[in-house]
Amino acid sequence: MTAACIGAEVDEESEELLGEDQSAIESDNGFLPNALNTNALNTNALNMAALETHALNATALSAGELASLQNPGPNGALARDLMRYIVGCALRSNQTLSFSWTDTTGVVHPEVYRGELGIAHWWATASISNDTFTQRQISACVAARVNWYGVHVMVSLRNSETASMGSSTTERQTYTVREGAFWGNLFASPPYVRSCYSPDGVARARQLQRDCAAGHLGVNPSTGAPTVQQCGPMTIVGSCDTVCNRVDPNGDFYAGCLENPATSAWVRTDQVVTSFLTP
Repeated sequence: MTAACIGAEVDEESEELLGEDQSAIESDNGFLPNALNTNALNTNALNMAALETHALNATALSAGELASLQNPGPNGALARDLMRYIVGCALRSNQTLSFSWTDTTGVVHPEVYRGELGIAHWWATASISNDTFTQRQISACVAARVNWYGVHVMVSLRNSETASMGSSTTERQTYTVREGAFWGNLFASPPYVRSCYSPDGVARARQLQRDCAAGHLGVNPSTGAPTVQQCGPMTIVGSCDTVCNRVDPNGDFYAGCLENPATSAWVRTDQVVTSFLTP
């Protein structure tokens, strides 16, 4: 699948974290990578259930996982894109995943993916099998970075579950438009990701071409009537004001949301990432 991480601002081009304090991770220019292609969330390109059973380093990956990453075709490009975002969410800035692949003309392409948020930095040496908490944190982070158009947008991602997903006063004063929330588990069988939109943020999100919380506006080719489409395999469950509970008084993020509103009005999850935009 394809799809904000909490309280983090990262340089889209360099993907290097330049500083860390108690409440936030910031770069020099405030860009958070969030241009993950929606097609990459379709786990046909990269087997997430298998990935969780190995450490997140090139020597520990299985032959099948390496083959997916080294595939010179379209699925290989999607697998590498997804892996880059997984590494960014999971590992710290001093950790990398490196490998190479060869295209159809024989040119070798070295890849070095650097960590950013460190949600599961220990994954570099141990698996995350049966660790559903960590799986869900990484999944929410990845999901929040999905972008229908593949464009780079400045966002702030927040929750209370991970220290690197806190937010500074400056960040909260800069990113004041609450876009929506993301949660799920890409490592589950079957994998799933859900999102909801903050009503007051819909117009700004669409203005910035961020459609994975509010839904993608389209046109019915037969009738010409406007339509709202899901964001790839992500299920948009409606307004966050309906499916999520209280807003944190400090970070202004949703403290938890219904795990699956279609099946239960009571079961909630707090492994939720809330995204914020500039006004």
